[in-house]
Amino acid sequence: MMGIGFPELMIILVIIMIIFGAGKLPEIGSAFGNSIRNFKSSMKEAEEETEQLSETTDAASDTTEAEKEVTEEDSEEPQTAENPVASTTESKDK
Repeated sequence: MMGIGFPELMIILVIIMIIFGAGKLPEIGSAFGNSIRNFKSSMKEAEEETEQLSETTDAASDTTEAEKEVTEEDSEEPQTAENPVASTTESKDK
């Protein structure tokens, strides 16, 4: 398994210093640190949104289960079916 050790990191650092110059290294390091910080904060926000979404989904399913119980208790009464379409389309002259 190939890992990056100290000699490889030193070679990479020297190449970066040749390309960008010693004056730009603090800016590059700062930008890299800010990117990592922003990435971590966005991952935390995404996890929080997922948790909130699952909590609201759980709450909604609990509400619908309670509503089902209430409607089951109310459905014990016999219900008569009406046909509203037939009553509005029939003519009174028949």
